Amino acid sequence: MEVESKFLPDLIKNFEQLYETKDDCDLIIYAGEEPNAQKIYAHSVILRCQSTYFYTAFSNNWAEKKDGMYIFNKPNVTPNIMNKLIKFFYCGKLDLDFENAIDVIKLLIAVDEFGLPTLAEHIQEFFVNNQLKVDPVGILKIIFENENFSTLQNLSLEKICQEPHILFQKYSFLTIPSHILESLLSRDDLMLKEIEIWNNLIKWAHAQNSTVNRDPSAWTKDEINIMEQTIHNFIPLIRFQDITSEEYCSKVMCYKKLLPKKLKQEILQFYLMPSVRRIIGSLPPRLPKIDSVIIYPEHVKLFASWLDRRVEPYKKAQEVQYEFDLILRGSVDGFTSPAFHYKCDPKEASIVVAKIRGTNKIVGGYNPLNWSGDGIFKNAPDSFIFCLDDYQNINTARLGRVINTQYAVSCWVEWGPLFGFWCGISHDLMMHPDGTWSSKPNSYPDINIPRNFEIDDYEVFKVVKITD
Repeated sequence: MEVESKFLPDLIKNFEQLYETKDDCDLIIYAGEEPNAQKIYAHSVILRCQSTYFYTAFSNNWAEKKDGMYIFNKPNVTPNIMNKLIKFFYCGKLDLDFENAIDVIKLLIAVDEFGLPTLAEHIQEFFVNNQLKVDPVGILKIIFENENFSTLQNLSLEKICQEPHILFQKYSFLTIPSHILESLLSRDDLMLKEIEIWNNLIKWAHAQNSTVNRDPSAWTKDEINIMEQTIHNFIPLIRFQDITSEEYCSKVMCYKKLLPKKLKQEILQFYLMPSVRRIIGSLPPRLPKIDSVIIYPEHVKLFASWLDRRVEPYKKAQEVQYEFDLILRGSVDGFTSPAFHYKCDPKEASIVVAKIRGTNKIVGGYNPLNWSGDGIFKNAPDSFIFCLDDYQNINTARLGRVINTQYAVSCWVEWGPLFGFWCGISHDLMMHPDGTWSSKPNSYPDINIPRNFEIDDYEVFKVVKITD
């Protein structure tokens, strides 16, 4: 019979005590460069068990031995980092409290050298989640200088793609090296509207050429050549099919001299012949399409992940296997229950989204059935409600899947959308006949939707599963 894991804390405590006392050490490590080098004591058998680097070193007699003690010189590892790693070798504890991101990078280099891939993965995730927001350009420059940090490079770019404000809303963005920007814009999961990507690219190009006139209509031939060379490699990375004709006319056309002739012809055909529209260039859309004044394409990916019961949102537009077709918009069709039922009753499977007045909060729910009927309840195990405290940040989303499925959806002709049921006329999410809204948790989990509220607008989308 194996010993239960409840004894592990005591065993680890013993190793931690051994780390503190250094009884019977047989290893001295000189960490750091003179005059700041530090002598660190350890047990060779501990390091040998925990690190492939030290296992090889002791097995092949790399280490110098003097008076019965192994001697290691590690000038490339600072005393602070070496002490942290020695403690990790003994008791599995690693202090990641560093003053700056460069020290975390130095730790990662040491971990890579000592052959600790699992720890390296943990540090990279910590680094991206805790350091990237501080100085994204500076950090990207550092990690792109080291070819061994390909995983960290990808994690960093992925983090920026999911939260683009980390980089694009900072002035330092204008100093990002071209090869890093190119790596970023080539990705399909950058959650930024294409016209915003274009606008940022133009700002960046001007920052690289401060003497070029800001007014493109006044450019000289030399200035055109300079700007053309600056953004030449980026033009194929812009998904022009995701830029509307209005956006193109107001934001892109003034820079048409920078676009290749063939590309301009493709764009013109795209706008003038909608019946034969196709992808411009070779890259797919970054974001799914959505006709909404409340939500963004990234919300579509979030909703699609909920429909498929995924833990994480989809990253790419082409991964979303649903279309969300606008059925009703309150500010256009009215905020009355007759308008809702006239537009929505016949539609199977729909998502309701409402923006709470005076806030950034949006709430809503998914009904996999239709809204027809009067005074009836519908059993819908796949139904859910949701809330985002800040619609501009999908990380603030909370999801509540139906608990009492037989009351998942309520249909009453005098009321708007009703999710759940409680005590007569209270529901988990409901639109009253006068256009006000309320929430009383019962059939769904409590996801902190306000008890009573008014809305700026609400929309209903028909959900259509895309089949191959």
